[in-house]
Amino acid sequence: MKYAPIVLAGLVFSASGHAAPAAKPIAGDSNAPINISSDSFQADLNSKTGTYSGNVVVIQADTKLRANTVRLTTVNGKLDKVMANGNVVVDSPKSGIITGENGVYSIVPRTVVMNGNVVMKKGKDVMRGAQLTVNLVTGQAVLGGGVKSQTQGNTRVQAVFTPNSQ
Repeated sequence: MKYAPIVLAGLVFSASGHAAPAAKPIAGDSNAPINISSDSFQADLNSKTGTYSGNVVVIQADTKLRANTVRLTTVNGKLDKVMANGNVVVDSPKSGIITGENGVYSIVPRTVVMNGNVVMKKGKDVMRGAQLTVNLVTGQAVLGGGVKSQTQGNTRVQAVFTPNSQ
């Protein structure tokens, strides 16, 4: 029986639930232009932040992020963090669609943390948890629990893999 894997941040999640390194981590083109559109923008020169609000869409290369608000912070004139809040959706051909309540992309360590009802979909395969942490340099990803089991009171990571779904 053949199982279709989920590829997330360079990791292949098989039907057994184990993660194995893929050929190379997903680093994306970090030098590609970043296009942002929103209903409004507010800058705070004192705190060196900018906040995009309302139907925010951020596109870099083939990756798209959508959220209610996106706040950018800078350090020494360079982008430091991108914080997305409210109905966050990240869509990438390599990793599929990842949704959560909020997410933070830290530029220098190249890490992404998604929180709040995280759902990862690739084809018909689905994984769910409370928090997803991805290191874009190493390709390491960790999905933490948070989905309540119907038979147990504790929280657990859940996955459904569909054979031949890709």
